[in-house]
Amino acid sequence: MDLKAPATIPPATIPYFLQEQIRDLIVDGTIRPGQPLREQELEQRFGTSRSPIREALRLLELSGLVTHVQRKGFRVTLYSEVQIRHLYELRAELEAYCLRQVASLPDLGPLLDQLRRLDAARDDAFARRDIRAYLAALRDFYLVGARHTGNAPLRDVLAKLYEQVEPLRYMLARRIFESGVKPDLTEGVADALERGDFDHAAQLARGHVLTALPGILEAYRDTLAQDAQAQPRLPR
Repeated sequence: MDLKAPATIPPATIPYFLQEQIRDLIVDGTIRPGQPLREQELEQRFGTSRSPIREALRLLELSGLVTHVQRKGFRVTLYSEVQIRHLYELRAELEAYCLRQVASLPDLGPLLDQLRRLDAARDDAFARRDIRAYLAALRDFYLVGARHTGNAPLRDVLAKLYEQVEPLRYMLARRIFESGVKPDLTEGVADALERGDFDHAAQLARGHVLTALPGILEAYRDTLAQDAQAQPRLPR
């Protein structure tokens, strides 16, 4: 069902409303990798004019979810396997670095409490079959260290990386939910921090990210293959 922009939204905020709506369609795979984002079709879907649509697409381009191709317009970002590896390897190193920075905190108690709450929230989301809540809790688990240390540049870079790979994470999470087996993608991290073993916590975080990479690549390959098969063939 198409979601129209509510008439009560102030005109200045309509692009941000559209940004979130289009983002959700990209993340959950309704709009597929590499698919063109035609402004006229989006106008009809959301019942709005072209100007806020174009502004929303520009905002999504800044996040990395959308790419603008000269003379061809906007389309959902299509990654190569090399690009996906680069994104995940960078995430792994930055998340490890983030946990090493936690050593500077005078009191780990509030951080540990929040990490355990996020782990519980992830378990609850998995039990409720809520993919978005599951991914949000997992993302926040690894961003919370940067927030507690006040390292704003690190937090912002990590948040941007997470945004870029959110459709990939959703693809893998859908498979995890279908299997019914929840992977331990945070296992041991909070315990290592509680012991003051920051290097081990960092190594665990790095390993958890890289462990997910093969599944991400497989899910992405399968998605592209399914999309290719669904394309109508031209008559010979």
